[in-house]
Amino acid sequence: MDFKPGNNYLPGFLYNRKKIIMNKDVKELWPELEWIQDEELRAKVAKTWEIALERSVLTADDLQTIPFTLLVPDLEVTFMAHKRAVVHIAKDAGNKVNDFMGKDLPVDMDVLIAGAILADVGKLLEYEMIDGKAVQGRYGKYLRHPFSGVALAEECGVPAEVCHIIAAHAGEGDMIKRTTEAYIVHHSDFMTFLPFKNGLHFDK
Repeated sequence: MDFKPGNNYLPGFLYNRKKIIMNKDVKELWPELEWIQDEELRAKVAKTWEIALERSVLTADDLQTIPFTLLVPDLEVTFMAHKRAVVHIAKDAGNKVNDFMGKDLPVDMDVLIAGAILADVGKLLEYEMIDGKAVQGRYGKYLRHPFSGVALAEECGVPAEVCHIIAAHAGEGDMIKRTTEAYIVHHSDFMTFLPFKNGLHFDK
């Protein structure tokens, strides 16, 4: 992809001769974007988050305060705390798989990190704010975030192997075969969600 001034493929990005400068809010939300080595893929992932924020009732500041799931009452872990944790866990897991069994089970780290960053981008369209609280909106009841997330990502030219991770990271993915990268993101997500929802806990 030839990124030039006037190229409408990624509107909203500022161009210079050395690099694409991503939206300030997206860059602040996702310092982990710099882990994606492929500059074109990094730009597409960032653009997906940019258009999601543009179309969402949620602001970048909201993502730092709202709970990461609507399924656990009185949850204090924020949307971005959980999303970034998933990316960090997935990256560490992918590196270890490559270290110990990369010959037989290679992990594409750019695909893995991009998919982890984009896994829940569709939630920006799924949620609405009512009385200062995030709730699932009408659109979200029709189309859960794996579907809306893929639509946003494909609009920005994100490749199929990354869109597959978005599509397969949640329960919908149990109906299909997942790639290695999709399995890693799925488990990184659910290992930091299910203990809140269904975990065995004892009163202190």
